Amino acid sequence: MRLKVEQLAAALQKSVAPVYLVSGDEPLQLGEAADDIRQAARAAGYTTREVISVESGHEWPQLSLEADSLSIFSDKKLIDLRLPSAKPGTEGSKALIAYCQHLPDDTVLLVTAGKLESAAQKSQWFQALDVVGVIVQVWPLQGQELLHWLQRRAERRGMRLDNEALKSLAARVEGNLLAAAQEIEKLYILHGAALVSKAMIEDDVADSARFDVFKLTDALLEGKLNRSLKILNGLRTEGTAASIVLWAICRETRMLLLVKAELRRGVNSEVVFKKFQIWDKRKSLVQEASRRLRAEQLQGILRAGAEVDRCIKGQAVGNEWEGLFGLCLRFAGMPDF
Repeated sequence: MRLKVEQLAAALQKSVAPVYLVSGDEPLQLGEAADDIRQAARAAGYTTREVISVESGHEWPQLSLEADSLSIFSDKKLIDLRLPSAKPGTEGSKALIAYCQHLPDDTVLLVTAGKLESAAQKSQWFQALDVVGVIVQVWPLQGQELLHWLQRRAERRGMRLDNEALKSLAARVEGNLLAAAQEIEKLYILHGAALVSKAMIEDDVADSARFDVFKLTDALLEGKLNRSLKILNGLRTEGTAASIVLWAICRETRMLLLVKAELRRGVNSEVVFKKFQIWDKRKSLVQEASRRLRAEQLQGILRAGAEVDRCIKGQAVGNEWEGLFGLCLRFAGMPDF
């Protein structure tokens, strides 16, 4: 069964399914959806939790061991399987299919994974999970979806944002839901359950006061190498996860490739900007980067980004921050080393 993120809470109130797959590349929604499932499982008596993190691929036998083993107290069990790559491989596929064919009693399997490629959704292991459980795919929010999410988030705190405040907040966080959630919490602390205006957003929401990944991508789009490297160093100093920085750079790169493809086909630039939900203040940045960077260069950035991803996961030798430094050089049209 397929569910949208916003449908998950209502479904969990009715019953807990034997299997869940939550996948995507938007960290806040993915993490909160998984937390909701864990909380519902605990409330339903699944008090034992076993975590399996698949990194090398040798961890798959542990899934069948956990499925076959009983707690000393015979508690219901939650198996929390982490699959960052979203690629189980041959052994993982067999293990997941076998699990679904012989579902253990009193056990819930929660699989959290990165973004699934279209081919993965046609695979036998994915179909097996879909038949017996619930699939929740998480997507980055843009445009009206982002505005609705911000309003729902504020309403959880008893606040409401007027239309101009919503647009102002959305423009400042630019799809970074982790930052958006933090800013809404700060607005609640400052103003309580109130109607939030654009003036409050402008006064209280961080914009240029701190480095963040979206300022990095803006600098990269502008081709400002020195500023990009300064922000990158600031992010590293502040303890920002390298995976978040990589996600932002690759997300921007994929967007540029899609924009360039549309413009090459002769599609009007305003139509392209609307299609990809590019805010007014970013249009000139995207245009500049699209003119400056060839498709081959952007594809090279994605290939180099895949290598950085392997370094982050310990699957390749190298320093992830040096790899990110190299991606910034490539964005500026320079060789990385």
